[in-house]
Amino acid sequence: MTLVHHVIAAAPKAPAPYSHAVEAGGLVFVTGQMPSDPDAPDAPLPAGIEAQARQVMANLRLVLGEIGLGLEHTAMARIYLANFERDDPGLNKVWIEHFASGHLPARTTVGVTGLALGALVEIDLVAVRP
Repeated sequence: MTLVHHVIAAAPKAPAPYSHAVEAGGLVFVTGQMPSDPDAPDAPLPAGIEAQARQVMANLRLVLGEIGLGLEHTAMARIYLANFERDDPGLNKVWIEHFASGHLPARTTVGVTGLALGALVEIDLVAVRP
């Protein structure tokens, strides 16, 4: 099986060494995206979970779009929240804005002790290339 590694120039600057996405056998594994603005990498992160979640989703759409896919191709997502109890409701509000009713991907959401850049949320996903 051939692996295809994607490094997206327009995506947010990576805080660690990785590919933005790797394809294998029709599956596309998208690295966890942070709420940083790719057009202003040194700007402070947005304030609050909803603003950060919207930026993360925009970054995921950007990475997927650069390789010819969209959020509708998402099969599975993993969501990491630095403050699960407080932020899960706000994250869910933003999450459902990005998927058609009845077409939500499988998902796991976990609370973590910290995230890169001091972020409140990080999301990675697995998409399927049609």
